Amino acid sequence: MEFVPAPAVHRVLCADCGTAIEPNSANLCISCLRNSVDITEGIPKQSSVSFCRNCDRFLSPPAQWTIAQPESRELLAICLKKLKGLSKVRLVDAGFIWTEPHSKRLKVKLTIQKEVFTSTILQQIFQVEYLVQHGQCPDCTRLAAKNTWKALVQVRQKVPHKRTFLFLEQLILKHGAQKDTISVKEVKDGLDFFYAQRSHAIRMVEFLAGVVPVRSKSSEQLLSTDTHSNTANYKFTYSVEIVPLCKDDLVCLPMKQARSLGNISQLTVCTRVGNSFHVLDPSTLQGCDITAPVYWRTPFDSLATVTDLVEFTVLDVEPSGPIRGKFVLADAQVARAGAFRSHAEDDMEYEGTLDQIYHTRTHLGAILQPGDTVLGYHLSAANFNSDEFAGLSIDRIPDVVLVKKSYPTRRKKSKARTWRLKSMAKEVEEDAQNGDRRGMIGKMGGRDQKKIEEDYELFLQDLEEDVDMRGAINLYKAEGAGSGLAGGKNRAIRRSRKAAGQDMEMDEIAPSTEPEAVASEDADEVDEEDEPDFPEVKLDELLDDFEELAIADEDI
Repeated sequence: MEFVPAPAVHRVLCADCGTAIEPNSANLCISCLRNSVDITEGIPKQSSVSFCRNCDRFLSPPAQWTIAQPESRELLAICLKKLKGLSKVRLVDAGFIWTEPHSKRLKVKLTIQKEVFTSTILQQIFQVEYLVQHGQCPDCTRLAAKNTWKALVQVRQKVPHKRTFLFLEQLILKHGAQKDTISVKEVKDGLDFFYAQRSHAIRMVEFLAGVVPVRSKSSEQLLSTDTHSNTANYKFTYSVEIVPLCKDDLVCLPMKQARSLGNISQLTVCTRVGNSFHVLDPSTLQGCDITAPVYWRTPFDSLATVTDLVEFTVLDVEPSGPIRGKFVLADAQVARAGAFRSHAEDDMEYEGTLDQIYHTRTHLGAILQPGDTVLGYHLSAANFNSDEFAGLSIDRIPDVVLVKKSYPTRRKKSKARTWRLKSMAKEVEEDAQNGDRRGMIGKMGGRDQKKIEEDYELFLQDLEEDVDMRGAINLYKAEGAGSGLAGGKNRAIRRSRKAAGQDMEMDEIAPSTEPEAVASEDADEVDEEDEPDFPEVKLDELLDDFEELAIADEDI
């Protein structure tokens, strides 16, 4: 095979240093070319990025605020947007150089290429240092300033108590509907929610319509307008009114509406409130759901509320009818609580008729036993200002309407609960004449303190007695609350010992190392008198408490 020599490579000397190089259009070696031409010219080596410490967002030019983690792709894109001269070169690679988190500095290493002469491309690596400047985004600025809102949601319910708003607050916290709220302000008969954007207010109105029966209307106020750009600035207000009916209220339906709802009896009890409310005839177990549009076409008020309930003692109960869900129709004989006491310490209103026995039909046949205490409405001793109730036939009005079972023995002990709720941060309506207002639902100044405590205690009792109601909200473990297993075992042992006729102190059976578990013999005897079917909140229903923004813990 004949050897073919390679073609000779012609070399020239570098114009600056005299090094032999292959000829190029600049007649310069790579080192001299880099010294004479800087492709990073026009690209700043130092810059700054804006960071909002309140919401942890960076300013992405021109006016968008973006959440970006340290050394993330989003943060790198924000840093590259701050460099003006990158459009004149080709970006090959970019990455972060590690810096101390507290240094308020970001370092980015860039690799770029640029054609400096004909068929001559130069590549260079350099660093850009960014200074993190702390500031406030426009949203956080509006949050820091007072009375700077764009949309307002006014929630109202014209009832003499606050139990509905206490339950509504827990629903809002569970579903996170308060995350876009600027502030919450308590006013008469309700709450005001302030928002920075109209879409957030519309979302809250839709949430309220999904959990409670409401009707809403909107209005807008023109603040400013620009005739040149044809733009205007408005403030939007949404008025939301909740149906003035609550759980366990006594309701007298209008005759025409009762006939349209399956010819149900006019005298009913409200058993559940959701996006519609359910009414039940306790004498036949016939029930129906009334939606908000149906109610507002012919609105009506409740005859009596839970504050009008009277305690009765069950003398006899006998199931005598159909079963519908958890309700069992039964015939019951009841008397006023304390009717057969020997000493006279009763009200003058019932003097001479206190020991009367009442026969009634009830839907609580599944849970009532002779000797139980039950709450109900004493219709034969009540006077209602209602045309619908006055139009009812006398033979169709029962003497007593039983509503729910009561546990007076356990309620008298004032035992600390092992669970608690959370509350939203609220601002109370300012009043120049009354400066002792506080930001808690149902605790506005001017209201009776005893009434406040009664409303909140009734709400907590409803949570304990209603499993479905507890399932709709979040309950949290109270601080210092144990598992409750030891107490349950001790009570079971005491009951078994008593049933066997053995009197033995609890300390000999199961000694406890906790100081709170040490109880006297009298306290043990009191525990034995508890109602056996008292609704206990189980440990698996409670959640562990985690810190959340804008939520203040409220101990129970």
